[in-house]
Amino acid sequence: MLAIDNITVRIAGREILRGATANLPAGRRIGLVGRNGAGKSTLFKVILGQLHQDGGEISWPNAWRVGAVAQEAPGTETSLLDTVLEADPERLALLAEAEHESDGHRLGDIYHRLEAIDAYTAPARAAEILAGLGFSAEDQLRPCREFSGGWRMRVALAAILFSAPDLLLLDEPTNYLDLEGVLWLENFIQKYRGTILIVSHDRDLLNTACEFILHLERGKLKLYTGGYDTFMATRAAARANDMAFAKKQEAARAHMQKFVDRFKASAAKAAQAQSRMKMLAKMAMVEVPPDEHVAPIRIPEATPASPPLITMDRASVGYEPGKPILTGMSFRFDPEDRVALLGKNGNGKSTMAKLLAGKLTAMGGEFTPARKLVVGYFAQHQAEELDTAITPILTLQRLRPKLTLEQVRTQLGGFGFSQDKQQTLVGKLSGGERARLMLALATLDKPNLLILDEPTNHLDIDARNELLTALNDFDGAVILVSHDRRLIEATADRLLLVSDGHVTPFEGDLDDYRKFLLSGDNAPTRRAPEVKAHKDEARRSNAEKRHNLKPLKDKVKAAEHQIADLSAEIAKLDKALSDPLLFTKDPAKAASVSKKRADAARKLEVAEKAWVAASEAYENANV
Repeated sequence: MLAIDNITVRIAGREILRGATANLPAGRRIGLVGRNGAGKSTLFKVILGQLHQDGGEISWPNAWRVGAVAQEAPGTETSLLDTVLEADPERLALLAEAEHESDGHRLGDIYHRLEAIDAYTAPARAAEILAGLGFSAEDQLRPCREFSGGWRMRVALAAILFSAPDLLLLDEPTNYLDLEGVLWLENFIQKYRGTILIVSHDRDLLNTACEFILHLERGKLKLYTGGYDTFMATRAAARANDMAFAKKQEAARAHMQKFVDRFKASAAKAAQAQSRMKMLAKMAMVEVPPDEHVAPIRIPEATPASPPLITMDRASVGYEPGKPILTGMSFRFDPEDRVALLGKNGNGKSTMAKLLAGKLTAMGGEFTPARKLVVGYFAQHQAEELDTAITPILTLQRLRPKLTLEQVRTQLGGFGFSQDKQQTLVGKLSGGERARLMLALATLDKPNLLILDEPTNHLDIDARNELLTALNDFDGAVILVSHDRRLIEATADRLLLVSDGHVTPFEGDLDDYRKFLLSGDNAPTRRAPEVKAHKDEARRSNAEKRHNLKPLKDKVKAAEHQIADLSAEIAKLDKALSDPLLFTKDPAKAASVSKKRADAARKLEVAEKAWVAASEAYENANV
């Protein structure tokens, strides 16, 4: 058992953990959740001994080995396979000792221990883990220095998984993985024999791989049984009970306080008043933490365009002349399409996304964009190209100098940037805030085709929910590459598999895709005709639903614009009427302004009723 007993940690005078206590069962999978900045990484550092707590203790069995993922694998000449094997120092030491040991008894002990730790199957196990995380057999023999930082992070993850510590700490392990790697990791974690404490913003991973959720809030820890959805439901019910109890308690306090105020000066009632005062003093207050603000994500309305947005006929694309990565692509993309690209890293998902975004030109075949096509493109690596020495406002102004300051502020506000954050240097923004800035940049021109390549990295669960809602409200087309299964399932109507140089429709859903990946087959599982028909019908139904929702959404927006215009007009008229000399200098004008003000007020009332009716109709249709 991992025992966290009354831990307190202060950093720069700020209390991060405050008497945090929890007992985590051994051999179980526990998800650690909490808002960004709550102290999850701080708790990990305390467990690993990288940070000393100001109070309290953390303990676990003496025999336990504790491990966490390194920052990344070193860029050395050592092969990936050998780098992973080096994560088991006992095996290496025993093998080295066996080569020089001449004592037969000691040699017998060495071989017995090597057999006990499964040393002879280690290369196969290491290769299997590397393959699961996306490395081919050829890649595994290449030196680490040939791989980028993101791929080295995968090697570091493979190393700690191979070493199999008794207590494994994983901090956002999916950030550098594709969907295929996430699905493999999820399966690996479910079979892990030790204790795992995992920080993740991947809701599906927390649901399927975790048996407990450890919630960190306001410096305190609380352990919940079940996955993330169960935790949310349990917490919501407890919060509702606390709020109801707090309301009753407040009513009781008010009743007693009224009695005290009324009779504290009365000799006849003095004893009773004194008694109630003592009861008030002893009555414990139920603390119901306020809901924390979730910054919004609002994608601007798409630029109108007639279908199709893009057509491809036997198109091919690549980076070097004569060496196409993808060939024979024949597809059509229309407004309001929702398409997710599946396939292992290196098979060409990002290449296809770049072709659709206009970053690459078709090498062969036909690629025809619509005349009014406006593309918004989000690629995770673009965050590295941001100028960290300027503010978000200046970032957008440099990109689109013709925009007014008000337009820039409105765009940033739609992605959760307060006025203070808009003036903060990009270098001081969190990873999640930089991702929001990239989304604001990608949607700056009101695209009708939005291409998102891993948009959820560094976004917390609440921000991912905001993005999911925004994409479903968006009236343009979406092409999505993501390792977030929930985002794909909730937004995509078509799945395209990018594999072996081709792009083909994938028949089925992500559960089928998971089975396909874990089965090791070389071709997608074929669905029974009636199941395929059901999936196609569901996708058509989703597309039709979005189409039918658009007029309702337009009515809501029209009413909002009318309310804003009328409110501005009334404010202007009120300012004129506030001049006390108007009625004496020009009574006729005063009467005219008053009449205009009354007419505007009546129109505002009608517009507000229309907005309420349109909003209710939209919400009911969107259920």
